Amino acid sequence: MLGLFMLLALLGGAAAFIQVAVNAQLRNWVGHPVFAAFSSFFVGSLVLLLYILVQRLPWPELAKILKAPWWVWFGGILGAFYVWTTIVAAPKLGAAVLMSMAVTGQLLISLLLDHYGLLGMPRHPVNIWRCLGVGLLLLGVTIIRSK
Repeated sequence: MLGLFMLLALLGGAAAFIQVAVNAQLRNWVGHPVFAAFSSFFVGSLVLLLYILVQRLPWPELAKILKAPWWVWFGGILGAFYVWTTIVAAPKLGAAVLMSMAVTGQLLISLLLDHYGLLGMPRHPVNIWRCLGVGLLLLGVTIIRSK
């Protein structure tokens, strides 16, 4: 089962980069990175709504939604920021540097979230191997950036 989730993570990562490339091109057609990000989220929201309707998923209870901590609603803001930054940075950095920097940022914050169990994540303490992995990734970014 772990292998399936690792495959899903790999495919999700590949899809994220394809999204970056597509959205960077969409910017050329809609004229501004914010319109490109909005278009991306709008189409994605329509697809999710269609899935909800086809699967006949039950809508969440309003009382439960209102009890959620305030910070859980920031996912959309963070997603919009990520999509916007990749649209703006992709033409300047190129695919490899952009994604290596994005993955490095994701890895650094994930170590922090794991180590302290922040935002409801299970605790996985930082150790020498995790630090070595980050160091190797940073070295990889440096190598990718060299000309």
